[in-house]
Amino acid sequence: MDTTTVPAANSYSSAPGEKGLKPNAIGYISNLVIAVASTAPAYSLAATLGFIVAVTGVGVHAPAVLIVSFIPILFVSLGYRYFNLADPDAGTTFAWVTRTFGPQLGWINGWAIFLADIIVMASLAAIASNYTFLLFRSGGAPGNFWLIVGAVVWIALMTWICYRGIELSARIQTFLLSLELVTLLLFVVVALVKVYANSPTGAIHVSGSWFNPFDLSWGALIDGVLLGIFIYWGWDSGVAVNEESRDKHRGPGKAAVVSTLILLLTYVAVSASAQAFHGAGFLSKHQNDVLNALGKGVLGSPLYKLLIICVLTSASASTQTTILPTARTTLSMARWKAIPEAFGRVHPRYLTPSFSTLLMGGLSIIWTVALLAFNPKKNVLGDTVSALGFAICFYYGFTGLACAFYFRRELLGSVRNFLFAGLIPLLGGLMMGYVAVKAFGYYNTAGNNYSKALLGIQTPILVGVGGLILGVILMFASWPFFPQFFRRRPFEAADPAVLTETAGPVASEPERVPAESSSGVPRT
Repeated sequence: MDTTTVPAANSYSSAPGEKGLKPNAIGYISNLVIAVASTAPAYSLAATLGFIVAVTGVGVHAPAVLIVSFIPILFVSLGYRYFNLADPDAGTTFAWVTRTFGPQLGWINGWAIFLADIIVMASLAAIASNYTFLLFRSGGAPGNFWLIVGAVVWIALMTWICYRGIELSARIQTFLLSLELVTLLLFVVVALVKVYANSPTGAIHVSGSWFNPFDLSWGALIDGVLLGIFIYWGWDSGVAVNEESRDKHRGPGKAAVVSTLILLLTYVAVSASAQAFHGAGFLSKHQNDVLNALGKGVLGSPLYKLLIICVLTSASASTQTTILPTARTTLSMARWKAIPEAFGRVHPRYLTPSFSTLLMGGLSIIWTVALLAFNPKKNVLGDTVSALGFAICFYYGFTGLACAFYFRRELLGSVRNFLFAGLIPLLGGLMMGYVAVKAFGYYNTAGNNYSKALLGIQTPILVGVGGLILGVILMFASWPFFPQFFRRRPFEAADPAVLTETAGPVASEPERVPAESSSGVPRT
């Protein structure tokens, strides 16, 4: 494969637009599509809704849980929007936390993004493989060997698409997401029509109390939110392609916020119609795949196959959009001189992160094969999905906290600045921290996980918290090899023009505070 490093004039440049990625390649709609597709709405609902319903005290109030879960996600997405106005760096949280809180915390946040994306790939690829076989064969789920083969093929295919260029990736995402959302809309409409016209066995009419979180106890609500908050994860992928976007300062950040609203409407509508059709007990009984279980009853045969295709396209699309942001995070880290130079290579023709993309695909295959081959019952796989939450809360939380601090000099300039660039992202970051603490207590309790503890440590804690601790160790190990990066001074602040009403249609590049010399070494 023909790969190369960007010419020396741009080597190791950390400024947005100077990493060798293709500028102005995609527009706002593509940003929005990538953001929504990355969450895998159909897959997330199929795999999570039944577990939310099954939480003691939740039952028919699953829509209320999803509404509350949305709040910290929306708050953090505003942090992404304002940070992207000031500094549209493909490294997103890594770059922003580095500027705000220093290189040590920035490096660990970059690792957290990488960790979360690698962990989830096994689950996404396994679902895509499983649903491929369900679609084309009548014998049910495949054996473990063929499940692994299918998962590897899907990862390899999506890695190739990401390698070939951002435009191809965006076009494929648009097709897959359109099919997915149209199918979910059809499911909602048909289910509700049948509930009110035919009253299927177990059907119940939609009630306003389903959407009221105050009808739940605090304990039940929080336990539900531990599951609900993670099905929104992934929308930040639309921001990670900011340097390849038109209107890179505004478009990706706006797409981040809008995508969370689309997800909220989708999740609440599907959850309400699903439990209306057969009741909460049915969803709880079919926790592993509620959409497939409801398919024949709602859409009938052969249209129920549309739901299989829906989950298949959802998981495969998310496989692709998980590779995209991870490769750009590591590309940015390399250009900031935080990790080896090889991660900064960009393909001379496709203008994609060549080495980072291929490495992400290769590591994902190794991780997936290891999990499925050595744990055919897939209980450890389920616990690794739970472990995702710690990395997600970590880097989402730090993004919210860093946003408020980065714009600290401008927050008292207006009520809008104070609320949307300061208080709301700060609250989102604090909420993420609270969720992480609650998740630790929940998953550290025997009986709340799929697999047995290892050396007395529950699997989600071992993988999730252990993975973050590993990141700290790797950061300290990297420090002597990348002294220029680790000598950066923290506590930079945004350019005041970013939040002024008189700023042009494209915000100016942020002021670097403190400034650096041309060599990248902080000035004294």
